[in-house]
Amino acid sequence: MFGVAGVVLVAGLLVYAYKSIKPPPPKICGSPNGPPVESSRIKLTDGRHLSYRERGVSKEKSNFKIILVHGFDSSKDLYLPLTQELMEELGVYILSFDRPGYGESDPNPKRNVKSEAFDIQELADQLNLGPKFYVIGVSIGTYSIWACLKYIPHRLAGVTLVVPVINFWWPSFPRKLSEEVFRKQLKRDKVKLTIAHHFPALVYWWMTQKWFPYSSIMERHPILFNKRDLETIQQMPQVPNPDEHKVRQQGVYESLHRDMMVHFGKWEFDPMELKNPFPNNEASVFLWEGHNDKLVPFELQRYVAKKLAWIRYHEVADGGHLLIHERAACEAIFRQLLLGEEPCI
Repeated sequence: MFGVAGVVLVAGLLVYAYKSIKPPPPKICGSPNGPPVESSRIKLTDGRHLSYRERGVSKEKSNFKIILVHGFDSSKDLYLPLTQELMEELGVYILSFDRPGYGESDPNPKRNVKSEAFDIQELADQLNLGPKFYVIGVSIGTYSIWACLKYIPHRLAGVTLVVPVINFWWPSFPRKLSEEVFRKQLKRDKVKLTIAHHFPALVYWWMTQKWFPYSSIMERHPILFNKRDLETIQQMPQVPNPDEHKVRQQGVYESLHRDMMVHFGKWEFDPMELKNPFPNNEASVFLWEGHNDKLVPFELQRYVAKKLAWIRYHEVADGGHLLIHERAACEAIFRQLLLGEEPCI
């Protein structure tokens, strides 16, 4: 009898373990049990849909066409404190889109760093942006920008990476430096990042288990925000975002968790071995970092900028992770990319 009970117990534990690590299927927009499609979308050659949003002036009247890539737990509707008057003054057309699995864009179970660049290229082509366009990436969304620099540099008119999240396992980082910075992370985040890199099949389990703290960013840990970030957070609710609930509506696995697995996984290339996409100085690549960014270590950011000397690096002395959401910083980021103006913040 005890033997049978033991077998039943082991079987039960195995079933529980399997259910704990296996994510549920996504609720795909437009499917019978999924959320409705309410935004403009394109259909990619592989059959997936990308949802997008247009801001600023029309493509036909624009001086500059920019594709803006959102970060973690965000969407095409990310808060961008640029007034319509300023966008008209600059003559800028801004195209943002839901990355795969976010908002109303179909999940991509085969998503990797490389696929993000070709999603951007196809989006630009289907919306007739022309042979070249600008790209701006924010936070973890910058792995899409690194992919553009690697795979479609000939399509780029200019590039800006804003507080780009670092992958601690990029091969060119000196091991001593990356380990030293990694040790400064909260324990929950060290576990999360290690799982995402070495054991991606366990990401869903770690991010949904209730026994241990699992992610400072998901748990809104106060250590993540400096004074400027907190001031920015207080300003953001004044601009309503009625579609905020759509960010995770297809499920957290194909949006947030997949983002972590791709960014902190093993890349197909080392960003620090990239070549200058503008060897004749016809345009520039800019990188913005906050010295007090609690999510992205400035030490590693400086190393990237030193390794890639063609990147124009700007570090905001008291800046945090939310620079793109500050009015003055956001305007400076756009003016530098489009007009070459030197920032004064």
